[in-house]
Amino acid sequence: MASTVEQDMAADPLLGVRRSALGQMWEQRSFVNREAEAIADRLGVPPIVGQLISARGISIEDASTFYNPSLKECMPDPSSLLDMEKGARRIVRALEQSEEIAIFGDYDVDGATSSAVLYRFLTTIGAKVRIYIPDRMTEGYGPNTNALLGLRKAGVDVVITVDCGILSYDPLRAAKDAGLEVIIVDHHKAEADLPEAVAAINPNRLDDESGQGQLAAVGVAFLLVVEINRLLRDAGYYSEGRRAPDLRLLLDLVALGTVADVVPLTGANRAFVKQGLKIMAQRRNAGITALADVGRVSEAPNAYHAGFVLGPRVNAGGRVGESHLGAKLLTSDSPAEAVQIAERLDKYNEERRHIEAEVLEAALTQVEESVGITGSSDTVVIAAGDGWHAGVIGIVASRLKDKYGLPTLVIGFEGDEGKGSARSISGVDLGAAVIEAVQQGLLIKGGGHAMAAGLSIAKGQLDEFSEFLRDHLRKQVELAKQNRSLKIDGVIALSGATPDLIDQIEQVGPFGAGNPGPRFVIPEVDLIKADRVGQNHLRCIFKSRDGKSIKAMAFRMADEPMGEMLQTGTGRRFHIAGKLKKDTWGGTPKAEFMLDDVAIIGPV
Repeated sequence: MASTVEQDMAADPLLGVRRSALGQMWEQRSFVNREAEAIADRLGVPPIVGQLISARGISIEDASTFYNPSLKECMPDPSSLLDMEKGARRIVRALEQSEEIAIFGDYDVDGATSSAVLYRFLTTIGAKVRIYIPDRMTEGYGPNTNALLGLRKAGVDVVITVDCGILSYDPLRAAKDAGLEVIIVDHHKAEADLPEAVAAINPNRLDDESGQGQLAAVGVAFLLVVEINRLLRDAGYYSEGRRAPDLRLLLDLVALGTVADVVPLTGANRAFVKQGLKIMAQRRNAGITALADVGRVSEAPNAYHAGFVLGPRVNAGGRVGESHLGAKLLTSDSPAEAVQIAERLDKYNEERRHIEAEVLEAALTQVEESVGITGSSDTVVIAAGDGWHAGVIGIVASRLKDKYGLPTLVIGFEGDEGKGSARSISGVDLGAAVIEAVQQGLLIKGGGHAMAAGLSIAKGQLDEFSEFLRDHLRKQVELAKQNRSLKIDGVIALSGATPDLIDQIEQVGPFGAGNPGPRFVIPEVDLIKADRVGQNHLRCIFKSRDGKSIKAMAFRMADEPMGEMLQTGTGRRFHIAGKLKKDTWGGTPKAEFMLDDVAIIGPV
């Protein structure tokens, strides 16, 4: 049944919404009014900007750095990461001795951008470099013995793993035995014992005290480039006619990988993305330019474009097509070649959508049969099926996580072995649980970080592992569910939702993990119509009492309880919660609303 606004002043829900269409209480994101005013005054910005900065826990002293993040102020000393200098020196020696280097990257956006950052820099300074991206279906994630030995046989002396390697014990031992030296560049959770390598550069090593655990692998790779560059400069390498490369020109790649990997946009990450988006707008990288054109990005790219337009297309090659295409695209200097690759990735992305829809439907049916439509009685949502494509299970897990509000694991089996991908909710550490399961012998292999994990599992161990996961995460999930609410940054009248306001809000970006896009409530608006568009979306028109109206979109909600409420709610009055977006179609900017939640005013 559709939800209503329930009054409960003791709990102090915003506008009295204790249980919305999505079963959430609406809660004003806390901020200190005095500090918000002081921030606005210091920065010379509108009060709403000061309020948003204060609500994100930024002090008056740090407000300027947050608002205008610069590399000079935000970038950490690369040598603060353990093994950074050791790894950089080994690469410099490879350059001096004309040894061949292979970059062994993951097949996702973070892996592709990390590979491209290192490849572009190393080739610029004269190193002999190749990139190796494993095939998701035939080789799986991370370094494998056959690939490493093959590289050694082909004459490679040094391998740099990027966005992988920190748990690859057996393959790296085999590489060492074959005389291949390996430098790990990773950011996933590590165990106490590390693989055998020349250097293990990972801010999420248990013994690393750099405080940079929020970095994506591409951020760690960029710091490695900075350290190598420093060593070369100190050694006089850039004398005698050699010019030092402008490392800032790599930041478009760093921004793309950082946003797409959904790491917190705080600290160095914020500076990387803020400055990297500026480089991206200059259209210097032929591959990113071709992707933007294929994705019909006609404006200066922002974090949304990186995460939802460019990123999925880079990922598509690794998911359902050719794993190496993303890295090849991002390292190409030929506009013609880049366009050709981008178009292939775009087609793979469409194919991925179709496969994803089929697996999602099967997974939803399975989950609803086992735990009901809401899934609310479970601790972890688990779905598994034979032949489910390994390239889409992560996206399906994310969809189920969003639907049920619970940590989710989706496994695709081929014979007796399955590959699984898991997505978590805030406050529940999935990566640690998966590593613990590996240590207990419940998984063939696995790893990840708090919000996402990957694993391989024998079919016969699925029940035992599922029971372990539910028991291990139960307390974390219960606490997370108790704290579940929709954070609201402010209440604005419909007449105040203007393009100018949106421009002011955007100054607090880039938005993403760790710096959520501001969410507002527009209160007391009448639903004029709600039309189904696309496969599962709704396009709505709301109007206020003074006659102002706004278009609102509810994505992937047409078949959900919120969609039911809207499709049967024409003529009813609502509070609506969501994000403002500027629509420039037709040349005249207009504000539109991206719906996150709604609540009907009064009895149903």
